[in-house]
Amino acid sequence: MKNIFSLLSIILISCMSCAQQTESEVKAETPDNIEYTTEVIVPDLNIPWGMIFLPDGSMLITEKTGELIHFKNGTKTSIEGLPEIYVRGQGGLMDIKLHPDYKNNGWIYISYASSEGNEDGGNTAILRAKLNNNTLVEQQLLYKADPNTKKGQHWGSRIEFDNEGYLYFSIGDRGNRDVNPQDLTRDCGKIYRLNDDGSIPQDNPFINTVNAKTSIYSYGHRNPQGMIKNPITGAIWVNEHGPRGGDEINIIQKGKNFGWPVISYGINYSGTTFTDITHKDGMEQPLFYWVPSIAPSGMTFVSSDIYPNWKGNVLVGSLKFEYIERLVLENNEVIKREKLFEGIGRVRNVLEAPDGYIYAAIEGLGIVKIIPEN
Repeated sequence: MKNIFSLLSIILISCMSCAQQTESEVKAETPDNIEYTTEVIVPDLNIPWGMIFLPDGSMLITEKTGELIHFKNGTKTSIEGLPEIYVRGQGGLMDIKLHPDYKNNGWIYISYASSEGNEDGGNTAILRAKLNNNTLVEQQLLYKADPNTKKGQHWGSRIEFDNEGYLYFSIGDRGNRDVNPQDLTRDCGKIYRLNDDGSIPQDNPFINTVNAKTSIYSYGHRNPQGMIKNPITGAIWVNEHGPRGGDEINIIQKGKNFGWPVISYGINYSGTTFTDITHKDGMEQPLFYWVPSIAPSGMTFVSSDIYPNWKGNVLVGSLKFEYIERLVLENNEVIKREKLFEGIGRVRNVLEAPDGYIYAAIEGLGIVKIIPEN
């Protein structure tokens, strides 16, 4: 597909006969004649994984290497009081999310790689805390996956809340695809659901399954690095890395098996196959999959009127090919793909902020703001 976006601007060209069109046709074409630029808002970041906006408009940004940054009025301040971060491979300080009622309760949720436990290595942990004078206080460990492992791959990890206030988070298969994702008695390769205080909802799907991890909400996942609530339906969507091909977008459903590694549209990195089927009864099909892999990371739904030609679309960051991908949806089907800002760098996260603007976290660059210019 021809890329009509450049690194600094995106110009969608209308037809040359606009002067002869009716008024309604001109209005329909107008949103496609928008130029976009990117402005670096927070410079000099290494691997900015998660980002959130506080009510005063300032930002909290996680660096995978273990630093939590408060960016306010052009100044970066390191937040103190973080738990010990186990930095290894793809793991470190990962996602961050505000409680839906943050203005009243002050809870901040963080996912990170933790070495807590009896075994060497680490695994994904979920913590909540409050921010007081640039220090994390009242820390509560809500979940710690086990067992620890020294493998550096497939930590996940994103955090999201649904409309009922339940907390969802992802943990990747931790490089143990043949054991973890399909085994309900083991952590990893799953999407989890908790109450906001870390307790287990009594209607979780495996609450009465013998020896199951009762926090599990869905299973058969590989490495979910994007998670977002659909603002229209309230459903939780995730994207996850496949191996060589087979990256997926899935709509999470209670108790469902999303198939990894029994079914997949990917192959081994070596080019060999590990499964010869893409469908199986009792296993869910993705809403969309990529071949070849783009290595998707953070994603967002566009609901802001600031981007009229993107409204209702999904934006997904590509780590591998260094662009933002725009997916045009119709009836939960992707009917069009488009590359935006090709070559901008490894896009770790994409977020539609409370101010209606879209921000992207770019490795080695920082946080950029996407600005339409009419």
